[in-house]
Amino acid sequence: MNALFNTIIWDCDGAEIERESFRRIEAKVSKSVRSRFTIEEWFVARRLVHTCADFSILENLEFSPGVITLAHNALRQGATIYADSNMIKAGLSIPKLKQFCPDYEREEILCPIAESDVARYAKEHGITRALAAIELYSRELDGAIFLCGNAPLALAGVLRLVVKRGIRPALIVGVPVGFVNVEESKKLLDLVDIPFVRISGRRGGSPLAVATLHGIMESFFK
Repeated sequence: MNALFNTIIWDCDGAEIERESFRRIEAKVSKSVRSRFTIEEWFVARRLVHTCADFSILENLEFSPGVITLAHNALRQGATIYADSNMIKAGLSIPKLKQFCPDYEREEILCPIAESDVARYAKEHGITRALAAIELYSRELDGAIFLCGNAPLALAGVLRLVVKRGIRPALIVGVPVGFVNVEESKKLLDLVDIPFVRISGRRGGSPLAVATLHGIMESFFK
C-alpha cells in the first residue's frame, strides 16, 4: 500500500478532528492578530478559518461593537432567522439553535427565495429573486437575524429598507460573494446602526454565513 496512507490519522472521531484543527489554527495565528478580536469574536474568527482553511480571511473580518452579545440576546428571544439561500437554511445546526430557544425548527428558518410569489414578483419587476424576496418579506426582517451569504442585492435591499422604512434587523451577517455589487453592498453597512458581522471585499459564501452564526453560538458556551 502506498506510504501516503501512513500519513493519515485514522483512529479519531469527528470531535477529535475538530479539536485538533482548532489547536493547529491557534498555533498558527500570531498574538498580534489574535489580539484584534475579543474572546467572543475569536470563536467566530476561528470557525471561519476552519471553514475555508485560509488564514487571510482574518484580515477582512469585521465586527460592529457589542454584536456578539446582541446576537446572543436575539437568539435567546427566538428571533426569526432569514437566510438568503437554501444552503444556509440546510447548514444551520438546529440542536445549537435549540440551546438558545427550543422553538427553533428547520422549517421555521425563513428562506423564500424559491417561493412562487417571489419568482412572479421578480419577473414582473425585472429584478432578481433575492431582491424580490426581501421586498415581499420585509415585515419579517424587522427584529430578525439576517444571514446573507449569497446575493449582494439581498444585503443591499435590506439596508435600503433600514434607511427608507426604518426596519431594524437584530443582526446582519453580511458575507455575500461575487464580483457585482458585492463590495458596495457590504460598505452600505457603515451607513446604518445595525449590529453586523462582515467579511469585506469579494469573499463570502453561504458556508461562511453558517459558520459565522455557529461561531456566535459557540462563543456563548466558552
